[in-house]
Order: sequence, then structure tokens, then C-alpha cells
Amino acid sequence: MPNAADTQAVIEENLKDAGFDADNTRRCMEMLSRKNYDELYRLLAWHRKELLDSVHESTKQLDCLDYLVYKLRKTEVH
Repeated sequence: MPNAADTQAVIEENLKDAGFDADNTRRCMEMLSRKNYDELYRLLAWHRKELLDSVHESTKQLDCLDYLVYKLRKTEVH
């Protein structure tokens, strides 16, 4: 069975892998240690929204690029 330190290390690594910076990782760990789950879940939800917004922006950029390539190929004279 993992001890508390192992569990904290796993959570910290997961936050890092999810793109949290050191400050927000520290904030999450403090909330967790204080059992302030409502605030922790709000911060996690905020970060998730930021990541999803980034995905949507990248998707929009890809769509624009694909459309440009489509238009350029359509107008090429062979």
C-alpha cells in the first residue's frame, strides 16, 4: 500500500504532466492537505477549461490552414 508521501508525489507528477506550473501545483497540494476540495476542484476545472480553450484555438488554426491549402490547390493551373 502506498504511503502518503508516495501518493503526494504521484499527484504532483500528475499535475505537472497536466501542465500545471510550480505555483499552481503548490496551491493544489496545499488545498489537498487542508482538505479544501471545493477550491481544489475549482482550480482543476479552471485549468481544464484553459486546456480545452487551447485545443479549440489550435483546431480553429488547423481548419484555417486546411482551408488555405484547399483554396490554393483548387486555384492551381496544371
